Amino acid sequence: MTTGLQLHGGQPSEPWPHQRGGRGALHVDTRTRRSVITARAAATFEPVGRSVATARSFVRDTLQGWGFADIIDDAVVLTSELVTNAVVHAGTAADVLCLRADDGVRIEVADRYPEREIPLQHSPVDMGSPDREGGRGLQLCAALAGHWGVEYTPTHKQVWFQLDLPERPVGTRTAGPSLPVDLLPLTDGRVRVAVLQIDRAGALSSWNEDADDLFGYAAEQVIGKPLTDLAAWPHTPGTSTGIADALQLSRWEGSYGIRGADGRVIPVYASHLRVRDKDGEPSTVCLLVRDDERAVLQTPLRVPAPDMTTISESGKASDPFEVFIGSPAPDDLDGLLQRTVERARDMLDGDAAFLLLATDDETELEVRASTGLPSARQRFARVPVEAGPGRYGSARMPAVHEDLTVVPGAVPLLGGTGMRSVVTVPLKVEGRLTGSLGVAAESPDRYSNEEALRLQFAADRIALAVESARLGELERLRRGSLSFLVEASDLLAGTLDRDQTLALMAQMTVPTLATWCAVYTIADQASDPYLSYVLHEDEERIDGLKALLSKIAPPDPVPTPGARVWHAPAQAAHQDALRTSRRSLDGRGEPHSVRSGVGAAHGTASAVGGETVVLPLVARNRVIGMLTLGKPADEHFRQEILELAEDMSRRAALALDNARLYSERTAISQSLQRSLLPPERPEVPGVEVEVIYRAAGEGNEVGGDFYDLFPIRDGVYGFAIGDVCGTGPEAAAVTGLARHALRLLAREGFGGPAVLERLNAAILDEGARSRFLTLLYGELWPQEDGSAVLKVVCAGHPLPLRLRQDGTVEPAAEPQPLLGVMDDLELYEQTVTLDPGDVLLCVTDGVTERREGSRMLGDDGLAELLKTSTGLTAGAVAARVMRAVERFASAAPSDDMAILAMRVPGLQKD
Repeated sequence: MTTGLQLHGGQPSEPWPHQRGGRGALHVDTRTRRSVITARAAATFEPVGRSVATARSFVRDTLQGWGFADIIDDAVVLTSELVTNAVVHAGTAADVLCLRADDGVRIEVADRYPEREIPLQHSPVDMGSPDREGGRGLQLCAALAGHWGVEYTPTHKQVWFQLDLPERPVGTRTAGPSLPVDLLPLTDGRVRVAVLQIDRAGALSSWNEDADDLFGYAAEQVIGKPLTDLAAWPHTPGTSTGIADALQLSRWEGSYGIRGADGRVIPVYASHLRVRDKDGEPSTVCLLVRDDERAVLQTPLRVPAPDMTTISESGKASDPFEVFIGSPAPDDLDGLLQRTVERARDMLDGDAAFLLLATDDETELEVRASTGLPSARQRFARVPVEAGPGRYGSARMPAVHEDLTVVPGAVPLLGGTGMRSVVTVPLKVEGRLTGSLGVAAESPDRYSNEEALRLQFAADRIALAVESARLGELERLRRGSLSFLVEASDLLAGTLDRDQTLALMAQMTVPTLATWCAVYTIADQASDPYLSYVLHEDEERIDGLKALLSKIAPPDPVPTPGARVWHAPAQAAHQDALRTSRRSLDGRGEPHSVRSGVGAAHGTASAVGGETVVLPLVARNRVIGMLTLGKPADEHFRQEILELAEDMSRRAALALDNARLYSERTAISQSLQRSLLPPERPEVPGVEVEVIYRAAGEGNEVGGDFYDLFPIRDGVYGFAIGDVCGTGPEAAAVTGLARHALRLLAREGFGGPAVLERLNAAILDEGARSRFLTLLYGELWPQEDGSAVLKVVCAGHPLPLRLRQDGTVEPAAEPQPLLGVMDDLELYEQTVTLDPGDVLLCVTDGVTERREGSRMLGDDGLAELLKTSTGLTAGAVAARVMRAVERFASAAPSDDMAILAMRVPGLQKD
């Protein structure tokens, strides 16, 4: 759904759009009307069934915000029928436009159905049978609306209706009865009304002296800041309205908190009005008073609840549940509970009401709905029923407290709220405690046993419905929890990287389970917990949160399962915000830096000011870390969420430990493999040497192929390129044996055949672990005339290729038996002279056996490639061969590869 809202104030008048261009139009009322449009609200709804309910809510909220409660029901009925025609029957999106004028409201509903019969301008209108399932929209318009019409274009149909406002006495919107003086609301000294103005971007543009007195900020400290930096917004159960949404509404009333300069949240009651300035820019004017002075701003009225024995117009007794809760009853638990507390408050004419639900074992009660109280602070708070500090001793029986100041703590939920008298009754199903319902007032001695009986009667009627809705919610939560855990397990099992595992843990937790989280890891039993990862749903809060957690001691690594509360972050954030505010009030430091510091400190305090819990990460009977979950200021965790977090933490701990073990083993493997690679290549005078090496397999640095180039003695260098049967660590072990044996034997003065014969014996001595080996070994003798002499032995290896300056390519050695198969070998060496400009190319079979289907690069393909490399350096030749191998097939190479290219550039002339 997309919406738009615009107010018109002090602008040139705009008439009702009487008829828009189209091929035909049907108007029941043809009188010319011109009215000043003072506000408009528009929304588009997708062609799905749930859009009808969303459209009803949109129209209801819009008209309620405009103060047109008298015509809401008719407008909602007509809108519902017309939107149903569009999104259900026509199957297109529906555009809804609400226009406010001084004498009424016009609502237009348009769809985008491209094919329809266009009625003639003066043809009779057939509205269909009233018994049909659909098509009653025009009949309802004719019956309920003062004026209505239909407008057509080839691709557009619009139905509009206008509802006139009833006549009211001048100056009267709502009014309350005259009251005795002693019943009027109490105020603390002079009533201070803070007047704030919020610009289009949500930033404060005006701040009066009363706001300074109430909250402790001077105007220059807050002008230009977003209201969200100061507001502690309540997430009202059953709605998704946030502060940004509320600031866009034409009118809004309700409670929330403002963070004062001392870091504390001050509950306020606010009235918002959306206006336009002289330049046409929209802004919101906010009037705020202390929450206990809400009567100054709060719009009356509480309609007395009907008696439970109400008789309907048909003469039949009404259902007591429907009489109390209203019809239709909300189909979701949060909506049902919220309506319950509102009706209970109104029934007893109270100032606040609350409802708590019992945990499965009936040992604790959890706040699930409240009205007239700071709901964001109380929602999901838990109190023990019978034992422990802050117990709720009056939960199992009806109770009336005439003055809570006499028995402080009798109802823990009301501590510090200013409520004096309260009546509480239990919700029971088949004798089992399922919850508690209470109504409170600011004055003492408001309630007696009579009110307790009335409230108990209502509680008995709704208890079963509440329990049924609660069980349905639990079932949905369990199904959602199972899906969440399955997805979490799949994600955690999909990686063995430690850092990625930490990131996944945090991203799965925020914002699904918590507003922020921090992961502490413990390397070993002797190490302290280390803050490894921090995440907040608002990325701008991450740095401040990380800095705060870094300054406080980490939680103790207790292996006891379950979540335990950790107070240190909230306390540290509060102290930090208080110190920063004091510095700001003292005027120390640069004004800009002080203001930014205050905002950051208050933001961090709000981010971690709610409940914080720690869950141990236990794997293989050892605590390897802690998962810390937190809520923003004054919020609590639901028990079901904590149980789900505990299940997730067990899976995350095992995944994190697996990642740790894998990382350790990978590091050990890579360290060992790197030890098998030859050290830095020596510079050979008069000869260019280039090597390219690729080991097959993920994470492998050394495989079955190997190379080496090393000095034997002055003026003589040994080189080798070989291939052990197989790949991976087992083959790498043989390459290490071969490389070290070659260096040792060559430096002992043995010639090429003797070196390879002794290496063959060493490989055979490995027994079952031995693997056969192909090896090209040679000695390089650079000459003073610019040439180079090579003595080579090719034991079962692909023959080296020699490229001459004229482009001819020929093998530079003859094939001989491979190593690791026979005991007695008779090997011989061959002498090759490389003239200036000649290239010697040596490769392993991973190059020549590169395949694409039935094609193979082969020795001939390599020779043809080498013929085109005349005049290239050794590095360029090796790179060309490597590119040719990679491009020969689309699949990644599956075998180890080594390329050794040597070129004699010749003597430089003066």
